Amino acid sequence: MIKRGFAHLGVFFLFLISLLPLPLLFFFARLLYYLLYYVIGYRKKVVHQNLIQSFPEKPASEIIQIEKKFFRFLSDLIFEIIKMSTISKEEALKRVKFSGLAQLEAHFKAGDSVLACTGHYGNWELGTLALGLSISAKTMVIFKPLSNKVFESWFDKMRTKYGNIFIAMRQTLRGVAAYKNEPTLLCFASDQAPTREETRYFVDFLHQPTAALLGVEKIAKSTNRPIYYFKVTVIKRGYYHVEVLPMCLNPSDTKEYEITNLHFKFLENIIREQPQYWLWSHKRWKFKPELPQ
Repeated sequence: MIKRGFAHLGVFFLFLISLLPLPLLFFFARLLYYLLYYVIGYRKKVVHQNLIQSFPEKPASEIIQIEKKFFRFLSDLIFEIIKMSTISKEEALKRVKFSGLAQLEAHFKAGDSVLACTGHYGNWELGTLALGLSISAKTMVIFKPLSNKVFESWFDKMRTKYGNIFIAMRQTLRGVAAYKNEPTLLCFASDQAPTREETRYFVDFLHQPTAALLGVEKIAKSTNRPIYYFKVTVIKRGYYHVEVLPMCLNPSDTKEYEITNLHFKFLENIIREQPQYWLWSHKRWKFKPELPQ
């Protein structure tokens, strides 16, 4: 009960912070960067190890520079997500611009649904909020629920306030079935890490065997819905461009794991362009393929 009370207090405090303008929040973000990187050292070892393993060709000095840039961006991202609690439609659309949405609208006009892939790159939360305001079909997002139900409720209200529908990962098939008679855009953050028990396939990603969820591929092949990749580019602090790229327009013709390999290759190419904007603090490589006995 006490823990729940502190969580409610924390949510109220976050709401108050969200009322401040983003330029002021970015000032606090820079202070947070110094705290996270130089004082607390939040997941600093995890980030450093992930970068070394992913870019073995880069010198130590460049790894350190990417590491610092990542922590600066992470600090900005934290306050950008807090701001989403009270952000207006106008500001969300000002900060996230899209190109290529006409491709999706052509499918929707024909009565067809589409699948979307992206990764935990840039501000994926703000991107999905703005996406729902930018297309005619329902935007449905697959997500992994938080363990803290108070913060989960806060996130849910923030994410869905402009009409987006969020579906827990384990309810994906039920969510697809519920909206099968109308055009939808079903979005996957396809770099989510499965548990060891869920892992059926490892993909070669950033020089490492990487456990991959197969949800995108399974849904795509069973429904033959076209898949588009949403490439995020950070334009400047707090501003993003999202390019809609055709990834696989006829999934039923693909081989096993072809779609999974493809969306990881899209993400890897994006990360290599500007590595500091991916979520390096995530313990993405917690386990490796088991060696044959």
